[in-house]
Parts: sequence; structure tokens; C-alpha cells
Amino acid sequence: MNPEGRRFVLFSALLAAVLAAFWLPLAVPGVLLTLGVYLFFRDPERVPPTDPLAVVSPADGIVCLLTQTPIPAALLPDSPPVWRVSVFMSVLDVHVNRMPAAGTIIKTHYIPGKFFNASLDKASEDNERHLYLMRTEGGHTLAFVQIAGLIARRILCLAREGQTLALGERFGLIRFGSRLDVYLPPGVEPAVRVGQIMVAGETPIARL
Repeated sequence: MNPEGRRFVLFSALLAAVLAAFWLPLAVPGVLLTLGVYLFFRDPERVPPTDPLAVVSPADGIVCLLTQTPIPAALLPDSPPVWRVSVFMSVLDVHVNRMPAAGTIIKTHYIPGKFFNASLDKASEDNERHLYLMRTEGGHTLAFVQIAGLIARRILCLAREGQTLALGERFGLIRFGSRLDVYLPPGVEPAVRVGQIMVAGETPIARL
């Protein structure tokens, strides 16, 4: 379990104990709630591909959108259109986010916003989100964005500007359903399709 989930599991367990003390049959939904919260914050180990040119999915879930659009101006003004791969995470998916490539975070930017369904295209412009710009070990520049969804109300960023992270290393999480966008470098095309299932830190989405 990810350490960020410990207090939530503890709260759920205490609630289950209170319900059980009030009326024993209420212990059942309390225990199920605790188990559900524990499963939400599960954090399994992942094995990234050995290909140094691979770009992997930063999130578990399903590819919901493939579009060509500029990198957000808050990260890179006057960016040409590039491929954007959007991965939607349901409440049943692992919500720990992992680096899509090895490299250095050169800029981060938080934008408060609304909480539309994260599978919608407008979520990239309207929803609360945290933006990252990175430079890979090979000199490529790519961006990725954590986007809060209809239920998600908290984006957790564990990475900082200037930090160098490995491929598949944890950089944050989003609580309770959301989306991750990856903006590929110019000239790099996605190797996935809409509807494809992604495993964070393992499934390649492109090759540099």
C-alpha cells in the first residue's frame, strides 16, 4: 500500500469499529469500506522495459483519447502540435503515477479548476491539473499532466523541479478516478490505440 493511504485506511477501520459497536451487522459495510480504501491505495511493484528509448504509460487504465495538440503554454509557449496520449483511470485502477521516461523535471505548474468527467477532452483545459515538463536522458523534451476527474479531488505531486527520476519511478498519485496526459516529443507517434489497457511503468506508449 502507498504510504499516502495509511490514514485513510485507519479512518475507515475506526469507522468500522464504531459501527460494529453501535450494531454488529454494520461491521460488514465498515469492513468492506476499509478493504475498498486499502485496494484503492495499493501500490504494486512494476518492471519497466529495458528499451532506453521507450516511453511508458504513467498510469493504469484505458487509453481514452489520442489527439494532436500543442504542449500547454504554461509549460512551453509556442509549442507545435504533438501527439497527446490520454489514459483514464477508474476508481478500480491503481492510482500511483509513474514516470513515462527517465530524465529530469525542468518545470512543474499547478492549475486549479473544475471537476468534469476526466474522459472528456475538455478536461485537459478546464479541470484541476498538475503539469510537468521533462528532458529525457537522450535530450528529448516531453510533458505529462495529472488531471483531476469527476470524483478525484486531490492531486498529489511527489516530484520537484530539478529532480532526476528513473523510467517508471513514482512521481505522484491522484485520489479516486482521474486521467494522465502524455505529450510526446515532435515527430514521435503513439504506439497505442484508443481502448487499449495500460499498466503504469510497464506498457510502452511510444518509442523515441
